[in-house]
Amino acid sequence: MNRYVLFDTSILSEVTNPKQTDLRVKMSEWVQSLVLNQITIVVPEICDYELRRELIRGNKTNGIKRLDEFIGYHLYLPINSKVMKKAAQYWADARKQGKQTTDDCKLDADMILCAQANSLAGQGYNVEVATENLRHLTLFVVAKKWDQIC
Repeated sequence: MNRYVLFDTSILSEVTNPKQTDLRVKMSEWVQSLVLNQITIVVPEICDYELRRELIRGNKTNGIKRLDEFIGYHLYLPINSKVMKKAAQYWADARKQGKQTTDDCKLDADMILCAQANSLAGQGYNVEVATENLRHLTLFVVAKKWDQIC
């Protein structure tokens, strides 16, 4: 079965950040290991949006360039109407369970990410989300810390 790992915004930000740190070196090695193990890296459109808007606001042209380059090498998962309808259902379900994932007036990117992940899982793929935000995402998808995915 094909494995897909979707990068949450925090992970996408770290792996595309042009500044080198020990963490980024480790994450770069991790990304390379995913590729070598034939695991498909997926950039969800909602995560591209969340990261890109901050890079644009901060006029971080090198960061935008690295983000675009990264996207060029990996699978880009666009948002569609079916995903948005499922995200709305997840948003409502979470609140019915008493688990509010964001303020009621905000667009809930986490629920859109969950819907995007499950759109792939519904096609028979083994899907995981690499994230630092387990609490919200694990309501509806398999989500793990990046260093727990290999």
